[in-house]
Amino acid sequence: MARRAAPHRGIDVHYGDPAEDEGTGRPSKSAAKRQAQELQTLGEALAALPQDRLDAIEMPDGLRGAVHEYRRTKSFEGKRRQMQYVGKLMRGADEEALREAVAAATLGSAQETLALHEIERWRAELIADDEAINRWMLAHPATDSQQLRSLVRAARRDAAGLAPEARQPRSFRELFLFIKPLVHAA
Repeated sequence: MARRAAPHRGIDVHYGDPAEDEGTGRPSKSAAKRQAQELQTLGEALAALPQDRLDAIEMPDGLRGAVHEYRRTKSFEGKRRQMQYVGKLMRGADEEALREAVAAATLGSAQETLALHEIERWRAELIADDEAINRWMLAHPATDSQQLRSLVRAARRDAAGLAPEARQPRSFRELFLFIKPLVHAA
């Protein structure tokens, strides 16, 4: 005896994962879940920002309060549920503005890191090579050359007696602090 197919298994049922149902014009269940997950990920990025940068971002007060509550929550399950709530609140917020704000905050910290690496590179060059002082003066003509040469001499003197595992002496820090505003100005 042949079995009959269940009535809900008709020909009109589609098994694909379209972004939208053709007939209703609304997103499919999978697309809605992907969007919710993206909003939660954006919420996690917001919550990971430092407090001063988070305060500078314009967002609804309810969302700001939910992100603050997420930061205060300690338990894993509580954090998970709170992040779902943040994702839900983000549906009503301007998603693109929030994405741009997170990107700008992240890019800002990356630029700060690059600037610090540039300062460290200059300091190492100045200590290692006499010609580096001339290159520095060409790149930054407003520098007080006497003070720069004095700081470089002190750093070289301290570097000569420095053990490999020892902490960098005060002269290294002074040279770093001297060239830092000049690199930022350029």
